[in-house]
Amino acid sequence: DVQLQASGGGLVQAGGSLRLSCKTSGFTFGDYAIGWFRQAPGKERKGVACIRSSDGRIYYSDDSVKGRFTISSDNAKNTVYLQMNNLKPEDTAVYYCAAAPSSYGSTWLPYQAYEYHYWGQGTLVTVSS
Repeated sequence: DVQLQASGGGLVQAGGSLRLSCKTSGFTFGDYAIGWFRQAPGKERKGVACIRSSDGRIYYSDDSVKGRFTISSDNAKNTVYLQMNNLKPEDTAVYYCAAAPSSYGSTWLPYQAYEYHYWGQGTLVTVSS
């Protein structure tokens, strides 16, 4: 069974930090790109960042997180992380990780939610002001 388990959310004050983890299993980690999305209350799900661990390709799709969030992976643990620093109240959302097939060296990376095949259950991040 394919599984993506997101964890690490919680309540933090503005300016604080959290590290989210996405533990994956059931597929070849190196053949997939892993993305983080977030969905704030009453809003649509939006992409945050993506990493393809096989060749280190990374992008951040949300300009508001650039310089504050860092996506990384531990290939030995089949896990992707999202380090979130200097958190703001507007970062409050349920954060999801998702996986899409994307081969080493490919020019294609997933950007839209519908391009991802597998999703985790989400972890809630609440940033108080």
